[in-house]
Amino acid sequence: MDLYGLIGFPLTHSFSKRYFSEKFVREGILNCSYDLYEMPKLENLSALLKRHPELKGLNVTIPYKQEIIPFLDDLDDASAERIGAVNTIKVFADGSTKGYNTDYYGFRQSISEWMDRRGEACCNFKALVLGNGGAAQAVKTALEDMKTEYVVVSRQKSADSITYEELTQEIMASHLLIINTTPLGTFPKTETCPEIPYQFISKGHFLYDLVYNPTTTLFMKNGAAQGAVVHNGLKMLEMQAEKAWDIWTSEEEMWSI
Repeated sequence: MDLYGLIGFPLTHSFSKRYFSEKFVREGILNCSYDLYEMPKLENLSALLKRHPELKGLNVTIPYKQEIIPFLDDLDDASAERIGAVNTIKVFADGSTKGYNTDYYGFRQSISEWMDRRGEACCNFKALVLGNGGAAQAVKTALEDMKTEYVVVSRQKSADSITYEELTQEIMASHLLIINTTPLGTFPKTETCPEIPYQFISKGHFLYDLVYNPTTTLFMKNGAAQGAVVHNGLKMLEMQAEKAWDIWTSEEEMWSI
């Protein structure tokens, strides 16, 4: 039995377990199982791998996408090392581990397809990236590769970001693509959302939420109420999951974004 799974803390619900379990049935993939491994501390990773030598791959979620890096044997140059975050781990036959980032692929592909359907391209916009965690690192790298200027908005000001309180009408008017990379609004805390000045959102805005549950978050609702076009993160999740499966099941050790 080949085993795959998800590590993070806490794991209150999981898109990945449902997605891969359904995939195994739908595609007739035999002798495979996907489980959840709630991990209060990353020091437990080594014990998990020893306890389950049949593990072939792991997904990584909040809050470990950046913190996991020192616990891995290797990083994929083209994705995880460049981005500085890992959401996919391949476990080789000798027990060694290698980190990849498929969030980049899922985000870039899904937002490009969405914008294209609207007759637009990311490079024609300036973006606001809400949040500065592990998911944001993949988003920022993808935007850079798509030649899209962006400003990071975070709760704490830094040399590379501004705070939510600094968002003015002028900034909102000049940054028409707004991407939420925070978990705010995720079930069951659906009453939360990033604290941006929604009154300055217009029909020219595009709001992309990496959150997929609920289907329409409060962030999206607030934007739609102002006439903005909105999109959730389900397609991104599906695309990054399929890319992770390709990595786990490929005989090639290298993978390039």
